[in-house]
Amino acid sequence: MLDIQLLRSDKEAVIKRLNQRNEDFTERIEAVLTADQKRREVLQKVEQLKMARNQLSKSVGEAKQRGEDVNAILARVEDSKSEIQSLEKEAIHAEETIREILLRIPNMPHLKAPLGTSENDNVEIKTVGNKPVFKFPPKAHWDLAVERDFLDFERAAKISTSRFVIYKNDGARLERALIQFMMDMHADKGYQELMLPYLVNATSMTATGQFPKFKEDAFEVKDDRELYLNPTAEVPGINIYRDEILKGEDLPLKYAAFTTAFRQEAGSAGRDTRGIIRQHQFNKVELLKFSKPEDSYAELDDMLAASEAILIALKLPYRVIELCTGDIGFAMAKTYDIEVYLPAYEDYREIGSISNAEDYQARRGNIRFKRTSDAKPEFVHTLNGSGLAVGRTWIAIVENFQNEDGSITVPDVLVPYLKKTVI
Repeated sequence: MLDIQLLRSDKEAVIKRLNQRNEDFTERIEAVLTADQKRREVLQKVEQLKMARNQLSKSVGEAKQRGEDVNAILARVEDSKSEIQSLEKEAIHAEETIREILLRIPNMPHLKAPLGTSENDNVEIKTVGNKPVFKFPPKAHWDLAVERDFLDFERAAKISTSRFVIYKNDGARLERALIQFMMDMHADKGYQELMLPYLVNATSMTATGQFPKFKEDAFEVKDDRELYLNPTAEVPGINIYRDEILKGEDLPLKYAAFTTAFRQEAGSAGRDTRGIIRQHQFNKVELLKFSKPEDSYAELDDMLAASEAILIALKLPYRVIELCTGDIGFAMAKTYDIEVYLPAYEDYREIGSISNAEDYQARRGNIRFKRTSDAKPEFVHTLNGSGLAVGRTWIAIVENFQNEDGSITVPDVLVPYLKKTVI
């Protein structure tokens, strides 16, 4: 959520930065400020009425001492009370209006984010590793994996629906090995390991920016508690400290969490209908950080390096791009995407996003810290990043390390987990 003080003091600058997202936010910002002005005027009037009522109440006692009739004064006190209650309702309504609009306004892009209107304007930062050269026609993972009995799409659809898959045999072992390998790598980098709930409430989804904008993409549990399947470990992870005040000396807090994630958008995207690159259910290792504001961009670079280290260890070719203002996620100020090379696509495809939300999520979730015990609380900066998407890493290994006989050479770092060099 944006800082309303910033909107009051520098409205034009805020609108200019928001409009870099290829959308016009002028009316929404004006609506917020109009409601804010109304709220402040009403509250000022409430304070004036309360002071006047206190004076009237004081005069009741004085009038009684003089033996005067106080009924008229008491009536004025009662009228004042009713007017105050009415005005307080107006203030609450204005506050709700402000919050409702602010919840639907995204974060401002970083001042140095590349300007652009779509993914076509994203900026390549670097390319690492060499694309594989095959002496035979390589196969796409959806063909190769079915032939090797690694994946079963038909039975998964029978059990559930399309966009689900059953991992089998060495395919399942490879997925499990990747999860453990990633978690071990991040633990070695100082990330504390988390096992998080898969069900989250609406407040948690709102705090991280999924709600209200992306509510239609969530899988809702059909009971009276308004619970949802988590779309990413970012949601339960960031909400660990919702409505809490952290100690400045404990920052940054660094966490790594494996979860299975669930998203309905996969079925409506109209892309990647073959294979497992876009599923309703997928495994993912997520990195999370809570940082002091002045340190958050150094922490972002550190998080990017931690995610890259996974691909470097697996010897997979990849590139890093910085998202332009028109492609940055709703809650984020700055994002790097890591894209791995997939032979079946003859192109790089996203395998992880590393983002800094600055204080946007912290304001929505009321997550603060104190630099000292007697200091005024400040909002933390929250960061999250894929470390990595497990299924897409699985695809990259199967496609990049395939052999002519259909077998897959196991990357050296995974041999201790799989106990074999070829699957």
